[in-house]
Amino acid sequence: MPTRKSTRQLRGVAKPRVKAGSVFLNIPYDAKFENLLLAYISAIGAFGFTPRATLEIRFSQIRLDRILELIQQSQYSIHDLSRVQLDSRSPRTPRFNMPFELGLTVALGKTSHPDHAWIVCESMRRRINKSLSDLDGTDAYIHDGTVSGVFREICNAFVGSSRQPTVTEMMQIYKVLRAQFKSILRRAGAKDAFHARVFKELVISARTAASELVVR
Repeated sequence: MPTRKSTRQLRGVAKPRVKAGSVFLNIPYDAKFENLLLAYISAIGAFGFTPRATLEIRFSQIRLDRILELIQQSQYSIHDLSRVQLDSRSPRTPRFNMPFELGLTVALGKTSHPDHAWIVCESMRRRINKSLSDLDGTDAYIHDGTVSGVFREICNAFVGSSRQPTVTEMMQIYKVLRAQFKSILRRAGAKDAFHARVFKELVISARTAASELVVR
């Protein structure tokens, strides 16, 4: 299971109620990551957990406040720091959102949210020692940038969970999402997975598939 962080809570800070089994998913939002998004949703759903993401944030809400609230509402969080390359658009820029949200999570774990458990995922072994050396001593889960790798590492991360789905069951859920993906996009009028309605429907589909396919 992800490592629990325990410390004294800040006084006078209203803490949102934690939703049992909720998992804050901190990942890059781009087309090349689409398969891994579906893999994360499938794996999380197979464990009977519920993925949460900043995709849910409505335009009327202050984004940073809502990110903090989502993290505080979540029992766990998964932070994928595999996207360290410069993007292709000018000006070419690295992605800072994922490490920033990890930093927020670590800070909350040291203050108002001590029972939150988090993990870090990467696609390349030992790269995180260079990209984020402050995490020295924290073992990253290396998924190799593959769907099966995500399944393997989520199984490793949640090995202490009472529900233990297999990688085969996760792949079955993933295939269901893949089969439904185009129709979900069409209903949402979207071209990719990184939209609030698409994310919501994928989560619902994964939960439904898990209830039918995962042996408890």
